[in-house]
Amino acid sequence: MLRTSLLTILAGLSFSGLAENGVFNDKVVLGQAAVFSGPAAQLGIQMRNGIKAYLDHVNAQGGIHGRKIELVTEDDRYETKVAPEASRKLIEEHRVFALLGYVGTPTGVAHLPVVNQAKVPLVGMFTGAEVLRVPFSRYIFHVRASYYDETEKIVEQIVSIGGKNIAVFYQDDAYGLAGLTGTEIAMKKRNMQISAKATVERNTVKVENAVKTIHAVKPDAVVMISAYTSIAEFIRQMKKAGSGATFYNVSFVGSKALADALGWPHVGMLTKIAAGGDGVELWREIEGGHEVWTAPTPVVGLVHKSAKEPRYPSLPGIMKAKKKEIPEKDLASLGVTAGAPRAEVVSMEPPPQRGGGKILKDGDTKALAVELARLLHEEAKVL
Repeated sequence: MLRTSLLTILAGLSFSGLAENGVFNDKVVLGQAAVFSGPAAQLGIQMRNGIKAYLDHVNAQGGIHGRKIELVTEDDRYETKVAPEASRKLIEEHRVFALLGYVGTPTGVAHLPVVNQAKVPLVGMFTGAEVLRVPFSRYIFHVRASYYDETEKIVEQIVSIGGKNIAVFYQDDAYGLAGLTGTEIAMKKRNMQISAKATVERNTVKVENAVKTIHAVKPDAVVMISAYTSIAEFIRQMKKAGSGATFYNVSFVGSKALADALGWPHVGMLTKIAAGGDGVELWREIEGGHEVWTAPTPVVGLVHKSAKEPRYPSLPGIMKAKKKEIPEKDLASLGVTAGAPRAEVVSMEPPPQRGGGKILKDGDTKALAVELARLLHEEAKVL
């Protein structure tokens, strides 16, 4: 969605007069202000890496209207006092055409006045906070779910597996408050109350008081809205104190960065996690159904929406991936020593056999269109 929104803006330009800032005969300059140093650095670094990978792909195809796309970055250090100057430098010194890939709620709030005053488009902020959506700004293009949406799904998941005692650990700033408010809304909707709340200061790992407050209520689950370093320290200290809670965080945290900080295994592309025996059941969709296996805990899992929900901008990438050769490697080449299996297959079902296709070619055009819509809805089930 980030790449689609940005390239739509770029592709819609008329470069004939070259009057726009950041637009040159041979290139278009874009800017990103994000965190590239300090405890939350991986969030900005990985966002930049992803943006750069796609821009390299676009440039290899000839760029936009024959012009290559160049990315300029500034480090806002995830600090609100530093953020405005980072945006000003991109806009006034680098004179970028557009901004993208900003990271964080508190810094986002600090960047916003500069962006709005300069009337420069900002695409794809890595934050789901309502404060950056309301009031509406015509220069900000959001491409991700809000933290209200994410915390609603987290609470829904907790309740679905029997969780009732829910605590919240959050960063003491606009980002943390956005997640806390979303959790409160989701809990109130179910006539429930948060059993304990505790905070951590941004860019620190001082979680001792939070651990005491939350562990005292023996929660079934903890909803966490902070950065991966403070969350990792919070989980470590909670486990050391004997907590049996399940820990949930919003997407801003970054599941891989969190797993690396904890030194735990990381499993992605899951659609469901449930308690199962001595570990957890991990659900992943496969063609025509799903596979379920168990994994020992602790483990960090990334759960996302069903792959069956249409995401049209992803289709070109999916088609290219189908043609890409997958190399086979043995364990020794990866530095892994084979041992006892650490996963148990709970069930595995082959996909249902596909029926033959249908061709609609004879008859009234309107009637054929109606029949096609019926087949797509009732048989193919894609509408």
